[in-house]
Amino acid sequence: MHLHLNRYTYSAVGAAALQPTTLLPRGLLALVAACLCSLAAAQPTSSGIYTCVDGKGRRITADRPIAECMDRTQKQLSSSGLVKREIAPSLTKDERAAAEEKERVAIERKAREAEEKKLDDALLARYPTRAEHGKERMEALSQVEESIKASAKRSAELAEQNKAVKADLDFYKNDPRRAPASLKRRLEENENSVTEQKRVIAEQEAEKKRVNMRFDEELAKLKPFWPQAAPVSTKVLPPPAAARK
Repeated sequence: MHLHLNRYTYSAVGAAALQPTTLLPRGLLALVAACLCSLAAAQPTSSGIYTCVDGKGRRITADRPIAECMDRTQKQLSSSGLVKREIAPSLTKDERAAAEEKERVAIERKAREAEEKKLDDALLARYPTRAEHGKERMEALSQVEESIKASAKRSAELAEQNKAVKADLDFYKNDPRRAPASLKRRLEENENSVTEQKRVIAEQEAEKKRVNMRFDEELAKLKPFWPQAAPVSTKVLPPPAAARK
């Protein structure tokens, strides 16, 4: 770049390269240097070359990311023409929302899998062998069976009471209006108690099913982690030598 001032000529590539061909006054020299520095600072700096093929099939090259190719991959080249990196296409609002939703689902899945693994580890620590798991199943079922037996016994008692009350009411079968109110109330209370015991027994039977279902699910999870028992040999061994004699 050459700068001409009146009858003085300066050759410059930058402020540091200012070389006067003729001596100038110091003030004018400082002014020229400042101008050249400003010109150098005003020149755009480039971090590389960007290139892409737009939607119409045109290859575009620029010194900054190309707006026409924001929807497709762009390449950033070095000054020697080598690919420095590839710039992924910018997402639309809907695409960004879809990507965020996909990431959220993935995070939730990982958290769920981690929680399930934690529960499985705790289950294995509680039942390190199949025998211990089976033992606890039997204990849980035994408790339910005891409740059912107690309700069945109470139902049998209520059935006997019901017979006794109805026998007393038979005395008034020719004129039911003469039957004492207390006797009628005893019969009603008895029938309500019978209905209640039937409900309790039905709930306990359902509880048995829930207990078995829970232990069956645990068993399916735990089986792969338990050591397999050695198979029982079915090979028939020959009799001892003394016996053969």
